[in-house]
Amino acid sequence: MSTVSFGGLLIISVIAVAAPILAASVKRVKLPSAVVEIVAGIIVGPSVLAWVKINQPINVLALLGLAFLLFLAGLEIDPRAATPRQLRAPLAGFACSLVLGAVAGAAFHAVGWVRDPFFLAITLAATSLGLVAPVLADAGLTETALGQLIIAGATAGEFGAVTLLTLFFSAAKGGTASNIVTFGIFGAVVAAVGVTLGRAGRNTRLDAFLTRLQDTTAEIRVRIAVALLIGFVALAAKVGLQTILGAFLAGVVLNLVDRDTASHPVFRSKLDALGYGFLIPVFFVSSGVEFDLGALTRSPSAVARIPLFLLALLIMRGAPAVLYVCAVGRRGAVAAGFLQATSLPVIVTAASIGVAIRVVAPVTAAALVAAGLMSVLLFPPIALGVIRAGRTQPQPADRTQPQPVEEEG
Repeated sequence: MSTVSFGGLLIISVIAVAAPILAASVKRVKLPSAVVEIVAGIIVGPSVLAWVKINQPINVLALLGLAFLLFLAGLEIDPRAATPRQLRAPLAGFACSLVLGAVAGAAFHAVGWVRDPFFLAITLAATSLGLVAPVLADAGLTETALGQLIIAGATAGEFGAVTLLTLFFSAAKGGTASNIVTFGIFGAVVAAVGVTLGRAGRNTRLDAFLTRLQDTTAEIRVRIAVALLIGFVALAAKVGLQTILGAFLAGVVLNLVDRDTASHPVFRSKLDALGYGFLIPVFFVSSGVEFDLGALTRSPSAVARIPLFLLALLIMRGAPAVLYVCAVGRRGAVAAGFLQATSLPVIVTAASIGVAIRVVAPVTAAALVAAGLMSVLLFPPIALGVIRAGRTQPQPADRTQPQPVEEEG
């Protein structure tokens, strides 16, 4: 029986501990832990120090980390939180992003950087809701009209990108038409499970029973959530769809059926602890380990792809924010554009999928991930700066109001 080495996983665990400490110690810049984890993975991986190689334990935990990342992202989405009128501009913006992405994809395809223009369009049309939501929360913008609009736009970007990747770039045989049929069946099963869980959750006796077990060693609600996640992932893999869709929809379903949080106020915190405290850092660090830094440094043209992809990301997701001007003004629309262009997890996932199905070369995948890293580092601080500038700018006097008249002495 061959022995399995856990040395690499130990190094990844140490990085997972050090990353948030390092990120928090940088005062001037809001540095996400995910960026530190990916960069650290690049350093300890084959591209630099070669201390860590992807083996079976790391691969399994990284896959679970990816699933949990999409699961928690889905958990952030509440389809009932926004009215159809509020969703109109974000959905139209996502459609515009795809059109702009098709143009950008055609241009990059013409120079031989991508093999499938539509794949690049989907990849760059994504927004990381899990990264944008904390930025809005820290700035106290979540409940504002601007914050709600940005969240809706990020939701459209993330959900739309995951869905389109599944429909057009899955392993199901028979092409896109077969994928659409399979997706429909999968969606029906997901809906049926959601309805069943929703009805079960309204059973007072069952809810009381679960409440008795939720904070014991049984941790029954966490176990149910994990079973739902793995079940949807396994089902998606079985029918030939992308497993990221199963993970994402598991979070959406759980958020829809788990409405009474008063009886289990720490349930979501437990899921965050399991995901962000254990599994998700393994995914980000291992993504850095697999990052092909050598492919980027072999030629100037490879390095040039990074700023061009970053610019394409900003144009594709930022330009459609002009649709928000009527609702939040010019500064609000500019800030929304920068935050909508913040994307990393879906880009990392899509890059891995693209290499696996051979629609992008490894050097292009590395450039895409690098562009995603740059978007996380640059765009949120710029957006917050625009918002702060708008708050501190002196407001012009309202000439329509009567001016006070000085009394005669």
